[in-house]
Amino acid sequence: MSEHQISVTVNGRPLHGQVESRVSLGDFLRIDGGYTGVHLGCEHGVCGACTVIVDGKAVRSCLMLAVQADGSDVTTAEGLAEPDGTLHPVQQTMREEHALQCGFCTPGVVMTLAALTAGDARPTEEALIGALSGHICRCTGYQGIRRAAKRLAADAGARAGEVA
Repeated sequence: MSEHQISVTVNGRPLHGQVESRVSLGDFLRIDGGYTGVHLGCEHGVCGACTVIVDGKAVRSCLMLAVQADGSDVTTAEGLAEPDGTLHPVQQTMREEHALQCGFCTPGVVMTLAALTAGDARPTEEALIGALSGHICRCTGYQGIRRAAKRLAADAGARAGEVA
């Protein structure tokens, strides 16, 4: 198996490593980087628990090879909150809507919603709910997660009204 030297920026910090060509980004982040907020569930891209943001887009880190991310900017759940502990708006909304229970799926859900609501994005409720269809949660019954998505869409719409 061939090995490759790679460098990524994770949550604003450089991460370098030598990886075999078959190592997933999720394994690289967890094992080499210590980013345990990357939860590896099914390792087939079905459950969504391993979702991270790579160069602004939500991706399943179990399906992306670490070598494919070489030179990329990666954000994990650990990188969303402010250094002082202030939660990212998606994290805060998930908390307020009681959208988590055991927490295994939560980082992936949060990263998907964070990618879709970043910057000046104005996603619709339908777009956010649709994006969540790629996430499996065994505990919550999805109602809190859906409430959070609806609220995030409403907040995006309110921001759009402020700009207009």
